[in-house]
Amino acid sequence: MMSNVYIAGMGATVVGEHYQRSLADLASEAARAALMSASGIAPHHIGALYVGSAFSEELYGQSQLGAYLASMLGLSPSIPALRVEAAGASGALALYQAVQAVQHGLPVALVIGVEKVTDHLEDEIEAAQAMATDSNEEALHGVTLTAQWAMLMRRYMYEYGYSADAFAPFPINAHTNGAKNPLALYRFPIDAGKYRKAAQIASPINMLDCSTLADGAAALLIVNENLARELDGVRIRIAGAAVATDHPALHRRRNPLDLSAARASAHIALGRAHLGVGDVNVWELTDPHGIAATLALEAIGCYETGTAPRHAAEGAITPGGKTPIATAGGYKARGDVGGATGIYQVIEIAQQLRGQAGATQVTNARVGFAQSLGGIGTTAVSHVLIRES
Repeated sequence: MMSNVYIAGMGATVVGEHYQRSLADLASEAARAALMSASGIAPHHIGALYVGSAFSEELYGQSQLGAYLASMLGLSPSIPALRVEAAGASGALALYQAVQAVQHGLPVALVIGVEKVTDHLEDEIEAAQAMATDSNEEALHGVTLTAQWAMLMRRYMYEYGYSADAFAPFPINAHTNGAKNPLALYRFPIDAGKYRKAAQIASPINMLDCSTLADGAAALLIVNENLARELDGVRIRIAGAAVATDHPALHRRRNPLDLSAARASAHIALGRAHLGVGDVNVWELTDPHGIAATLALEAIGCYETGTAPRHAAEGAITPGGKTPIATAGGYKARGDVGGATGIYQVIEIAQQLRGQAGATQVTNARVGFAQSLGGIGTTAVSHVLIRES
């Protein structure tokens, strides 16, 4: 019989440009904060370390990041310590692996998502990000992730009759919420006027609809049911988890506007939690641009195809709406933390379920959903969290 899986501790750094700090510094801060928040759990209790990082080899020169961070943290050399890769979904996939391990008998696992990119030149970062695409058919020709999302946005506008301004509610909501998050990269609001005047990055995506890759680390302590019973306060259970994949190259997909992996992983995870889309109170999605959030919401089944921007304009994605997203700022305002993002997302959902989200708290949040995409929806990792009183 598989054990239920719970979050015992959480920790995260401020997202930003940490020029004076190393990758190990950031990871250590997050891990130690997670341990401090989990009363009764010490480093020697940790039975495995799973690390999510999108750019370990390309930017940091570390091909054994799991062993490196285990050493830096002083963990036992006898435990498995490994890095998991799935581009921007790396942290979420690391968590998925930890959940599997705890379900099958491991008492305690530590998960860390970490990125340290701002010491590198823009062309190095672009080249590293492009590795999330098909290297032979896309990256080889200089196509970036932002350019691909822009092409999808252009096609969506053509198919459903929208202007670029229709996507403004997504970054506006993200910045409104991020302004209240002390860990966010951008803590200021924006409005429709500023969005309309913003410079183009990859038309029709402009600067205020384009997230910024930054430094940060987040950590989770995952435990079995026996240990969870000894924890004080509200228990947060990871009730469902799933991974699905799609063709890395957009032109090989039957319908590029259909994020089929996002849909599959969401429905499998919800099914494992014995829940449906309508049971979810708060969402964290991969939303580096409004079109990304739009396609995810529609793929998962929150809204009919071609309608998500209209619902967003009516307030549905705000903390008081039907499908609250980016309540801590999302990719746009919290910042894009690469492979660490999936861990930040789960922490943000857990804070909502514990009633600790402050000014952006979703009323009576009991069920949360976090989904992290690698590439343009090539890998989709979904987790369903439930509050247990």
